[in-house]
Amino acid sequence: MLGRTANGLFWMFRYIERAENTARLIDAGLRMSLTRMHGEDDDWESVLRSAGVFDLYLQRRDEVTSGEAIEFLLRDSSNTSSVVSAIEAARNNGRMVRTALTREAWEAVNECFLDLKGQLNRRVSGADLPALIDTIKQRTAVIRGAFHGTMLRNELFNFSRLGTFVERADNTSRILDVKYYVLLPAVSYVGSSLDNVQWESILRSVSAHRSYTWVYDDDFKPMHIADFLILNGRMPRSLAFCYDKINSNLSYLEREYATRHAAHDTAAATLGMLREREIQQIMDLGLHQFLQDFIAQNNQVAAEIAQAYRFYRD
Repeated sequence: MLGRTANGLFWMFRYIERAENTARLIDAGLRMSLTRMHGEDDDWESVLRSAGVFDLYLQRRDEVTSGEAIEFLLRDSSNTSSVVSAIEAARNNGRMVRTALTREAWEAVNECFLDLKGQLNRRVSGADLPALIDTIKQRTAVIRGAFHGTMLRNELFNFSRLGTFVERADNTSRILDVKYYVLLPAVSYVGSSLDNVQWESILRSVSAHRSYTWVYDDDFKPMHIADFLILNGRMPRSLAFCYDKINSNLSYLEREYATRHAAHDTAAATLGMLREREIQQIMDLGLHQFLQDFIAQNNQVAAEIAQAYRFYRD
């Protein structure tokens, strides 16, 4: 396969996942700010930092407010992680590899772009924001459904899935980091009803509230929630689940091309680490540091995939 085709598929699905997960990050900020009695703007600074766009935000705006932070994350074209930028980039990559997609998959991408661009061509009111977040999640789910239902399971499929799970792992770790490191209230709140409500909000923002209760009943403990989103291999947004899928798709490519690359070893080491660790170890050593280290290693995997499969080259 041409490197530019692999690159286009990988990044198309990274951007689709990024659009959805930026919406989920906004949702996490909204839900937790509702439980705070003061310092709402500090909450949004934390969301911007976890999204990795705080410095860029300060280049465009003078101060952090909830309205401007949401606007920046949703509609600012100078922010490549904004929903409008990500959806446009996904469509552009999809158009570049149009012949590698089924008609149904391409139409789902195109319709998502047209719908969201229309809804995001003006500032979104607070009253309309929850419905918009739901629309973003629904539209991206339709793309995945069309893709899964119609695409041949070959290397085209594998590069697309790699893009999805590299991006999803990054975003799950960032959403967790919003709560534990930056949005964590005063020490006196830890373990309180307020603290527990905020942890519940994390689960709801990644659509994991009901599935969590199937595993832990209604016992909303921070350690259990962190365990569920990091180490539980059955939870489709957990870090362990993402790396199981990254490894399985890389293994297919290894068999297809009869070549093993550095990306295979780094991804295998990451999955091994997630399977060997226990949540108590992670919490004792520091969840924030663990998440930051994980994000760096996940970025390394993405870079090694691009190098191994000659993205942008013929």
